[in-house]
Amino acid sequence: MGDRPHAGDAAGSGTGTSTTAPAGAPTGNPATDFSLALLTGLVRNGIRDIVVSPGSRSQALSLVAAELDRSGSARLHVRIDERSGGFLALGLARETGAPAAVITTSGTATANLHPAVLEAHEAGIPLIVLTADRPEELRGIRSNQTTQQDGLYAAAVRWSEDVEAPTGEPEEADRAEALAAAAVRAAVGADTADPGPVHLNVAFREPLSVAVPALAEPLTGELPSTAGPEALGRSTVRVEAGPRTVVVAGADAGPRSEEFARAGGFPLLAEVSSGAHFGPNLVVSYRELLRDDDFGGAVERAIVFGHPTLSREVPVLLAREDVEVLVVAPTGAQAYNPAHRARIVGGVQPGPDVDLRSPEVRAWVGRWVFASRRIAEQAEREADPAAAAPDVELARSFQPSDALAFAQAELAAVRAPITRALLAEAVWRYTWPHDRLVLGASRLIRDVDRIVPGKKIAVHANRGLAGIDGTIATATGIALASQAAARNEGTPSGVTRVLLGDLALLHDVGSLLFGTGETRPHLQVIVGNDGGGTIFDGLEVAGTAPTEAFDRVLYTPQTVDLSSLATAYGWSHAVVRTKGELDQALSAPPAGVSIVEVPLVR
Repeated sequence: MGDRPHAGDAAGSGTGTSTTAPAGAPTGNPATDFSLALLTGLVRNGIRDIVVSPGSRSQALSLVAAELDRSGSARLHVRIDERSGGFLALGLARETGAPAAVITTSGTATANLHPAVLEAHEAGIPLIVLTADRPEELRGIRSNQTTQQDGLYAAAVRWSEDVEAPTGEPEEADRAEALAAAAVRAAVGADTADPGPVHLNVAFREPLSVAVPALAEPLTGELPSTAGPEALGRSTVRVEAGPRTVVVAGADAGPRSEEFARAGGFPLLAEVSSGAHFGPNLVVSYRELLRDDDFGGAVERAIVFGHPTLSREVPVLLAREDVEVLVVAPTGAQAYNPAHRARIVGGVQPGPDVDLRSPEVRAWVGRWVFASRRIAEQAEREADPAAAAPDVELARSFQPSDALAFAQAELAAVRAPITRALLAEAVWRYTWPHDRLVLGASRLIRDVDRIVPGKKIAVHANRGLAGIDGTIATATGIALASQAAARNEGTPSGVTRVLLGDLALLHDVGSLLFGTGETRPHLQVIVGNDGGGTIFDGLEVAGTAPTEAFDRVLYTPQTVDLSSLATAYGWSHAVVRTKGELDQALSAPPAGVSIVEVPLVR
């Protein structure tokens, strides 16, 4: 958390509510006037969400943000933990596509944003980081809560500026507005086609703020567009018929990858977090088929969208010298290229010689799709034969024995214990297009990716660095943004579900905290609780390392009472142990924020 007011910072600083001064009227306090010009400049350039963590040095920025919220110019979100605040801003930006601004005070507060900045950097998520700092004369002399903040995020930001402390000169308002415009353009990649985080490190001298003038009316503004791939020197190429081709869709690939696979008659190997896990060409069991020489061994060309991270088979395919690899990257200076041999392009189009009705095209995509369905059906039967759907023909019979058999089978299905596969399937089944699904970097995302059928729903996951950091905070941002948009548009507002493991929940437990007055979205957190990090049980060393050492440093067992944790933070909590209980919890999630705990066997 940020610094607290103390004697030195409090001297000469003002407090209180908004006055009735005209909008934009100077207050005579350099910190407040500069902050007002900077943040209103961000709003006039399309920023709508501002996240604040409390602190003394940043008080002018925070109080201006509160006035922007009061006037309806922006939405303010307050979090005491800067790491939670950073990932909340990331989630808001993920859902809206527009940068969110996050404000912190000086010192360790700025470092707590680093995980979110790194994820935004790798995933190409626009973010504007505003850190308050001491002025030049207080740097380098061991002044309290002062460190080297200029350049703190190094190569992880698209642009950074160390802003000297305002002194009240008339031209400073123009400088602040120019900084705001430049920050937004850099964050969205308006000139570079490389969206991501930016950093403004703003110094302030005492007195650190006064009351903020009231804004007479809400401010509005338009967000600049992201530059096209030509800004990166990448062109759109035609993909001619001939080589046996698959389309690979990784995280954030988007629906364009599904459209291209369908237009070209290519099998679609789409990860569940790709935004393309649907359509007639979807191959769910792509891992198994890539390991099969009759399928994976026959591939001659792979066209990649997004950032694949959920399998080992895809990088192996792309590293083969006999496979031509095209990576479609319309944005981002760095492109996915695991074997350093891909051709990076800005876009792809099927060539004019592609004939979707030809026997060759239909046979190629058809054999992948049908083989995948056979594998999935067999896996479902083997994984949970007791939970198979009862035979409805028995229900129609007039024989008492048949009716009894149907009732027993129906009861067995409802009482079936929950497996990881059953949990993954159920969460997927109960999520619809007006909902949002957030998948944590746990073992469960791979279970979902392996088994769920195609469905066009909004799925988010932090796969830039695939860390468990900030999963709850990110999901909260996604929920707040999506549900606010639905209210504004008058469309159905769904629930945001988060599926994650117990360690991912505990790693971000501070994000369960909502301060007084903060909006609680419709958010359901589903926790697969197997008592530790069972994802590490899949490591090769698990079979040879001493059990005690392996469990202590990798599995990291835990016995936290999640019910007490939920109560402490004001969340609803339920434990579900059977398929029937799980169906009930997912079909009717309570209003507000809730946790569904699902005990799983290691």
